[in-house]
Amino acid sequence: MDIKKFHHIYMIGIGGISMSGLAEILRVWQFEVSGSDRNASPQTEDLMRHGIHVNIGQKKENITDDIDLVVYTAAIPKDNPELVEAETKKIPVIERGAFLGELTKLFPKTIGIAGTHGKTTTTSMVSNCFLEANLDPTIQVGAYLKNIDGNYRVGKSEYFIIEACEYKDSFLNFQEESTIVLNIDDDHMEYFKTMDRMQESYEKYVSKLSENGVLVINNDDERCKTIKNVTKANVVTFGKTDADYTFENVVFDKEGCPTFDVYQKGEYQDTISLSVPGEHNILNSLSCIALCRFYNISWEHIKEGLKKFTGAARRMEYRKDFQGARIYDDYAHHPTEVEATAKSVLRHEYRESWVVFECHSYSRLAMHMEEFAEALELFDHIIVTDIYAAREINTYNVHENDLVAKMNQKQEKAIYLSGYETIKNYLQEHVKKGDIIVTMGAGNITKLADLLTKEK
Repeated sequence: MDIKKFHHIYMIGIGGISMSGLAEILRVWQFEVSGSDRNASPQTEDLMRHGIHVNIGQKKENITDDIDLVVYTAAIPKDNPELVEAETKKIPVIERGAFLGELTKLFPKTIGIAGTHGKTTTTSMVSNCFLEANLDPTIQVGAYLKNIDGNYRVGKSEYFIIEACEYKDSFLNFQEESTIVLNIDDDHMEYFKTMDRMQESYEKYVSKLSENGVLVINNDDERCKTIKNVTKANVVTFGKTDADYTFENVVFDKEGCPTFDVYQKGEYQDTISLSVPGEHNILNSLSCIALCRFYNISWEHIKEGLKKFTGAARRMEYRKDFQGARIYDDYAHHPTEVEATAKSVLRHEYRESWVVFECHSYSRLAMHMEEFAEALELFDHIIVTDIYAAREINTYNVHENDLVAKMNQKQEKAIYLSGYETIKNYLQEHVKKGDIIVTMGAGNITKLADLLTKEK
């Protein structure tokens, strides 16, 4: 597909974090861009402010004759009236992942960041280091990043830094020189069905890398270790001990942010300080360091880039205080991510910890009930609220109280509360000065953080 031949591109689901970033990039490239979403959001409001017309609500009349390409997200059903109308009018249609793949072909040095957990944070870290080194990259990241004041950046160099998502094999559309694979864990199993099938997808992904590029892999992850056998790219590893890049002598500050020494093949290289908490972010930063060193970015630029990264939106994002308690908003929606966030909280100084957890989809809760319970039990107080259904209906016959009951088998510290106002009222009665509250999940739970931090 020659993207340059199109004039008016219409995007179904334009308010999504990835789609909105793509829309902005296309706008800067002088395409006419419009689109639709089911509901208004901060993203759709930003797009409108930048001159991109957004229809709230999706109907066939929105597909006008001047549109010559329609891009849609994987979440859009086949019977969506706009998608059906585009196909009726014989307007070319393309799924978001495939379209992003076409964009990757426009850059000689596309760099992907892949893996089940940590993609957004690591993409942000890499982006910061490339910016610090004045390499002027184009960037597409899955969250608001303070350092670029948005979720996209249009540069003028040959570098394109993107998140490479495995969902529905999306990353197989990409043409990349290099990639980081952070981990391979059991998520999106409603699509992959088995871990072997997911493994095959990652193998196909890294087999497409350029021989001039690099594959950076987590040597602590057994599935990551096997994919290095199917790539033409150079391979560099990171991990706790047995890897090309390792770390030692970790010290955490009172906010849980680490300072540590980096070693390459056993030789001390430099001391790095992060402005984001948790040991998991040490590993994320090691992968960033390994990639940046391959591209000859200096240690000074790496140190500054990592230090200036204060976190992506909704990744243990500090919001405000509530009755003297610090409120953090976090996107964790898989047990591994919940555990990583909980352990990063343990590094903070606080009186007692609270989590308000909104499970993202029935299938995840059905598949990971035991693991969610174990991870959430690291908090002192646990509030479970209504499951965010996403695209699903509850054919799994799972309920919020099932998770509460599972946790309370060991210790009575979990409750179920429905409705954000109800939760706010409960917290007002029970939270004390010096506590930490984490609103957690990939659905609407961030609205609770908004409610708690709203100015009176």
